[in-house]
Amino acid sequence: MTEKPKVTNSAAAKELDQAAKQFDQFDQSIKDLTQDRMNQAPKMETEPQTKLSTNQISDAKEYYVKPKTVVSCRDKFNEKYRDEYNYMKQYVAFIAEHSELKGENIEMWTKPYAGVPAEEWVIPTNKPIFAPRYVAEQIKSKFYHRIVMKDSTTSRGSEGSYYGQLAADTTIQRLDAIPVNKGRKSIFMGAE
Repeated sequence: MTEKPKVTNSAAAKELDQAAKQFDQFDQSIKDLTQDRMNQAPKMETEPQTKLSTNQISDAKEYYVKPKTVVSCRDKFNEKYRDEYNYMKQYVAFIAEHSELKGENIEMWTKPYAGVPAEEWVIPTNKPIFAPRYVAEQIKSKFYHRIVMKDSTTSRGSEGSYYGQLAADTTIQRLDAIPVNKGRKSIFMGAE
């Protein structure tokens, strides 16, 4: 950090000290943004892109998504996870949404367990589809934290109050998988 400039005016020196305190407070608030605290950040509410009625969803053609590319794996599968893997590879019905590039297909790779092949998927958005549960859960887990600056007045006891910027964060769902009921029992995202 550069050294503090020399000021001859006492009012300017007080302003400089106040700016230094505000910068230190901002620096501390950024350091306090740990992963646990960011995971507690409020989730930004968004409206679903797909506005289909239940009749339109149940009448829609059943579209099963298969991997575009499969790359084999030489690792041996750990049989202790067989039941969990069988549960995760069940096909479930959902509507995938891409919040950043509305209407664009979602292209991603999955490898849910060691010993199973890696798969490249091209998931169509904004229509009901069937895909393995691990694909839907991976889509659902795609979010990010946005750090924004909020103007606020902060008081510091005997020092009075000063006006500055504090860091606050929100969670934004980048990709989403919304479960749908296609006329038959659909178990989705661990809910039975």
